[in-house]
Order: sequence, then structure tokens, then C-alpha cells
Amino acid sequence: MIPRYLRVIYWSLVAAIIAMGFVLAFSRQRDHARMVAMRDASPIAAPTDIPNEQASIATPNDADGSVAMENISLALPSEPSMRARVILDRLLTKLALPASTHPVPSGPALTDVFFLSLPIRNPAAITTDEFPAPARSSGIQLAVVNLTKAFVDGHASGIEAEDLTMRAIIATLHANFPEIAQVRFLVDGQPRDTLNGHADLSHAYGVSDAEHSVHTLTSSTSPN
Repeated sequence: MIPRYLRVIYWSLVAAIIAMGFVLAFSRQRDHARMVAMRDASPIAAPTDIPNEQASIATPNDADGSVAMENISLALPSEPSMRARVILDRLLTKLALPASTHPVPSGPALTDVFFLSLPIRNPAAITTDEFPAPARSSGIQLAVVNLTKAFVDGHASGIEAEDLTMRAIIATLHANFPEIAQVRFLVDGQPRDTLNGHADLSHAYGVSDAEHSVHTLTSSTSPN
């Protein structure tokens, strides 16, 4: 025969388990009601469609060393720096496709683009730490293009290959932002001597450089 105190302990445990079940069910229902109330109090606005706009990209061709302008249509944000980045992303994504006339590495190629008003005392000293993506203002501009190290290290090494990439980026920026007079390249937010051993990244380029011959944009600097 089971002792009385064991039966008391047993039924006490059963009652405690049932009570805990009710408490958990009530807590769950209360938390759910609270989440629904918060969602109703702060509804998420439905996303709005961004209309497509006309833009231009400069497509380089390794066969003849040319850079041809091409009109495209895509959704563009209103903020100038983001707008420039979207356009350059489209250009570099196109160049990474298998049928590209000027192959470049696939994957993220740039992290940001920002604009500074000219004149600037020392454009060669610019880093993203010193100039954290200011908004574009009126007047003549310097565009700073911050490339990723993975893209730069994976880029084909050679005078013409590197030059065509830079010319395409410069021409694309100037076509969409006529106020840009100079373009400066950084790599992971810091200055770098060359793109991948040849094209000089140590100074800012005037937009007219994109129209010159290969040798105008390049130097014989050795890779880092």
C-alpha cells in the first residue's frame, strides 16, 4: 500500500504541472496579443516602386581598345552618391558577364561613391575615414570611387586592361554627372599606387583623361 505522504506528494506534483501549463498558455497568448498590438500601432509602409530612368554606361572593348557609350534604363535613387553607385554597379556587373567585351572579376566591385566640391587642397590624401561620404553640393565636383580589394586584386594585370576599366568608370560618371571634373580612386577606403600593377591610382584624374589614349591614364609603377 502506498503511504499517504507519497500520494500527497504525487498529486501535488500533478497539480503543479497542470498549473504551470495554464500559466505558460496564458503567457503565450498575452505575448502574442502584445506583438499584434505593436504591429497594428506601427504598421510598415508598403514599398513604393521607383520608376526607371535613363542613364549611360561606357562599355570598353578589348578588341580595339575603345569605350562606347550605351543608354540604359534602370531604377535610380534620388541621392546622388547612391545613384552613382547603382549606375557603376550596373556597368561592372555587365563587364563581369561571360560574354563581356572587357572581362572583370565578378562579385562586389565597389563599396561606395561620394562627391566633394572642388578645389581640394590635396586630393591624393583623401581617404574614406577623413571624408565620410558627404552629400553632393552645387558646383564642380570630385567623384571618389571606393573599389574593393578583392576586385582590384582579381583584375587582369596589364596596361590596356586596367586603363580601359578606369576609362569606362570615369566616362560613365561624367556622362551621368556632368559637373564631375575629376575622379579619384581608393581601394577599401585607402589610397593605392596602382590598380593591379599598371594604371596609376595615386592621383585624381580629369574627366578628359577618359578620352585619351591608353598611355595617358597609365604608369609603369610596379605592383605593391
